[in-house]
Amino acid sequence: MKAKDFDRKFDAGEDVTGDLDLAMARRPGHEQRRVNVDFPIWMIESLDREASRLGVPRQSLIKMLVARHFDKAAPSGKTEPDRRPP
Repeated sequence: MKAKDFDRKFDAGEDVTGDLDLAMARRPGHEQRRVNVDFPIWMIESLDREASRLGVPRQSLIKMLVARHFDKAAPSGKTEPDRRPP
């Protein structure tokens, strides 16, 4: 499909997902990297209680809490990753 045909279809509000190769799709800045964090037992128990109360896994709760912290700490309310090289 030519780009102008794709654009025309998209602009008309038609579903273009069938025309995309989503297997190669990437979300820049949202790549994941595994980290290990040591928590005291009392904190793990508190995390587990709260995760159970919310019906989510512990890892999801930790991600939610960290994201909430950065949402509040960001001066503009943006949580986009820092794009500066390390």
